[in-house]
Amino acid sequence: MADSPLIATGGRTIYGVPLGVLMLETRFPRILGDMGNGETWPFPVLYRVVKGANPKRVVLDGAEGLLQDFIDAARDLVSLGAEAITTTCGFLSLFQSELAAAVNVPVATSSIMQVPWVQATLPAGQRVGIVTVSGPSLTAAHLAAVGVAIDTPIIGVENGREFFRVMVKEEKPELEIGLASADVVNAALELIAREPNIRAIVLECTNMPPYAAAVRHATGLPVFDIYSMINWFHTGIRPKNFR
Repeated sequence: MADSPLIATGGRTIYGVPLGVLMLETRFPRILGDMGNGETWPFPVLYRVVKGANPKRVVLDGAEGLLQDFIDAARDLVSLGAEAITTTCGFLSLFQSELAAAVNVPVATSSIMQVPWVQATLPAGQRVGIVTVSGPSLTAAHLAAVGVAIDTPIIGVENGREFFRVMVKEEKPELEIGLASADVVNAALELIAREPNIRAIVLECTNMPPYAAAVRHATGLPVFDIYSMINWFHTGIRPKNFR
């Protein structure tokens, strides 16, 4: 009996990249560990920049008028072969349900989606705290959109020396990494001092993973970010075959 021929089935443009990433339009550097740096990931990702979705508009202005642009970009990624969608800004939690409905593939818009999961691991009376790029801008609507308790303790880095100036205000195209790290660490320490029952931290901003280890070292607490979430997300899309 002759061997059966090997048949490859088409229908897509790109293969082997199941995760699609919706990118804000930015000019700041994306260092290793940043979600927008392709070398951050232990697997390939497919990027799509949403034109006009700059940090100020998404973070400070509530992404007003951008929903359809993100839907169109997500659909484009799916048409190219993406089997799941995520984003490079935690403030896009506002679009979680709309994006999921529009593309009919799994969607994880924001790192803060981890808050209920992490909260479930803690004893009664202990809390998860969120460190965000802009505390006043992360509203109850952002939290409620992904099932996060609206009384979750939150602190931003907007009063720091570097991170907010570069990542949101885009005052310059350079980033002093040590100062950015200090902004994130100091915010976490301030939040813990203010809310001593915090026993885990979630970093909202997708530019914060490079500083997660420093936060862990300074606070002694577990730290979760977009890197931890997307590795979990990808494992569901591409489970390890142990055979």
